[in-house]
Amino acid sequence: MAITLTSLADLATHGFDDIIDVRAPAEYAEDHLPGAISLPVLDDEERARVGTIYKQVSPFTARKVGAALVAKNAAAHLQGPLADKPGGWRPLVYCWRGGQRSGSFATILSQIGWRVETLVGGYKTWRGLVVQAVYDTPVAAPVVVLDGNTGSAKTDILNLLPGFGVQVIDLEGLAGHRGSLFGNLGPQPSQKAFEGALALALAGLDPTRSVVVEAESSKIGNCRIPPELWKAMVAAPRVTIAAPRAARAEYLARAYADLTADPARLAATVDLLKPAHPREVIEDWQTLAAAGQFQALADSLMERHYDPRYGKHRERMAAPMAEIAAERLAPADLPAIAERLARAIMR
Repeated sequence: MAITLTSLADLATHGFDDIIDVRAPAEYAEDHLPGAISLPVLDDEERARVGTIYKQVSPFTARKVGAALVAKNAAAHLQGPLADKPGGWRPLVYCWRGGQRSGSFATILSQIGWRVETLVGGYKTWRGLVVQAVYDTPVAAPVVVLDGNTGSAKTDILNLLPGFGVQVIDLEGLAGHRGSLFGNLGPQPSQKAFEGALALALAGLDPTRSVVVEAESSKIGNCRIPPELWKAMVAAPRVTIAAPRAARAEYLARAYADLTADPARLAATVDLLKPAHPREVIEDWQTLAAAGQFQALADSLMERHYDPRYGKHRERMAAPMAEIAAERLAPADLPAIAERLARAIMR
């Protein structure tokens, strides 16, 4: 049987035991349905080879070669990842367009006796729903932007707000990046994968309540914020955390411990600021980094780089609807700040 998705929320209602992506590994790596596991019926090289035969020899020959490869790979999956699946197992199988690859694998699984279903339109159906959600549909819930100078613990506080009844979307968490030049956390999701995760988050919102997102530029690392959300963020009211620079420097030295633990990576990141500052300023920062004076480094970076730039940007913006003063940003202080923010947002 085949199912048809008409909304992003439909997938969860079907209650499949597993969602299986039978596309090639490169296709899966770029993006896939949430929670899907990769069991390719053709690997990247095999897919390319079958495609070449299809174009240069004949579709019949390509299908014959492809069928043999699918059977070989299906056997490996049955003897490996699927070996212990019980008789009542109910998977969803999909490929690029819901055609031959998923149909072939689903047929094999159904002959065993499993209650397998396929997805009408395959991954393209899912991607179409994601594009509609993030490119064509205004954000349903009123958006509030959480602002504050660098080092104001915005992300940590944002993720405490649900405990006080506020719905949030953690854009940096979805993008796998902390948003600044120093914010690299490793490989980011692809743009398509970022949009898929964002679309699901948007679909889960209660449109009668505000949703809080952190102030960001239009790109978080390599991930672009899609246009409908970006328009909503630009027009949204802001709530701001106001903390002294010393408290922010202490917070940054703690929050970026992963970066400061890697001297070569830290030095290389500081060097990325060379186009914006004189040589002697870069040398001062490199000296602080080499000496392990990370709090002083954070303080100087804010004084000379981040705070002036944020100040100029905010001169063009309306006053925030609320400003929450925070003298300290130690871990024990953050829940109280989040509670005060929640009250300001929900009043």
